[in-house]
Amino acid sequence: MDAVRSPYSPGAGCPPAALVGRDTQLSHWDVALQRIEQGRTAQPPVLYGLRGVGKTVLLTEFSRRALNRSWIVARLEAGVGKPLREALGEALHGPLADLARPSAGRRLLRALKTAVSFKASYDMSGTWSFGLDLSDIGGGGADTGVLETDLLKLLHDIAAAATEERRGLAILIDEAQDLDEDELAALCSIAHTAGRDGWALLIGLAGLPSIPRILAEAKSYSERLFAFYPIEHLDNPLAARVLIEPAALEGVSWSDDAISLVVREAGGYPYFLQQFGQDTWNEASGPTTITLTDARIGVAHGWATLDAGFFRSRWDRATRSEQRYLRAMAIDGDPGSGSGDVATRLGRRVTSLGPARAHLIAKGLVYAPEHGVVAFTVPGMADFITRQPEL
Repeated sequence: MDAVRSPYSPGAGCPPAALVGRDTQLSHWDVALQRIEQGRTAQPPVLYGLRGVGKTVLLTEFSRRALNRSWIVARLEAGVGKPLREALGEALHGPLADLARPSAGRRLLRALKTAVSFKASYDMSGTWSFGLDLSDIGGGGADTGVLETDLLKLLHDIAAAATEERRGLAILIDEAQDLDEDELAALCSIAHTAGRDGWALLIGLAGLPSIPRILAEAKSYSERLFAFYPIEHLDNPLAARVLIEPAALEGVSWSDDAISLVVREAGGYPYFLQQFGQDTWNEASGPTTITLTDARIGVAHGWATLDAGFFRSRWDRATRSEQRYLRAMAIDGDPGSGSGDVATRLGRRVTSLGPARAHLIAKGLVYAPEHGVVAFTVPGMADFITRQPEL
């Protein structure tokens, strides 16, 4: 069938044509936005799960819904070579610049001046002016060099400006597990203060399954501060809807056995459903029905595509010694391996493998769901590894 008309969109964070199975999280976000607007409190959401389950897609939808309510929204990704201070400052510049105008209220002008000082805290060579004379405006002071102090001042003033503008401030951070301990502690403290003092601020985080533990280590009260949502694979009926509903809008139907095959092969993981859906669509002769034969060919092509990109890119990032560590993990499949079991299989002491484990975590290939346990960050990685020839 016509590839241009394909309703499936594999890709990092690409919104699916049918966003299903996430009603609870979206409802929480909608309620939280409305509560903040009414001067009430709301728990900041934390989305956690493996890669490919749709956390980034949900953050994108959170952003869209906040923007539709005229909120100030800053989206950023942790662990991309910038500290939180710089990444957040740059993410806020555009939204603030859009609001800057000579007729702006005093709180907004104050927030702009505070943002200018915050910029200077990480970039002395660059300045922001927002095209306004802020010399007679109070504010500033977000340049002490102490992260929590500066972020507290910045977000307080912007949230106050948002209230004046009859909106709120949303800070959405993806890959939150890559924030360092001081950054996480600062965010926890600010979210706590914002809730206690009624700021028009809502923070949303997304990360790997280890993020609840990491947050608890940063601040002991985090389990009461945030609303935690595990983002997992979809059950069979929901997974089928991901495939059927977008095709129906194009006047195309799936046969029952074709749907069953793709849903089973994808294991309910949204990214895999999009990949298999697209490859099956492209292989189908149509014009209005996708058959079991189409699905078999599409799934085969889909696995080949995943092996060449999704899995291969991660495997190739590991050094030879790290690949040996991953092979020892793969014996246990996706659920995870005890660090002691991996060491035994490699004939090494657990302590001697600490650097390899740390490097694999830093590269995002594995994570630690609990003490003494490691697991792959992407589903199906163990099977991929077992298919690779040993060198």
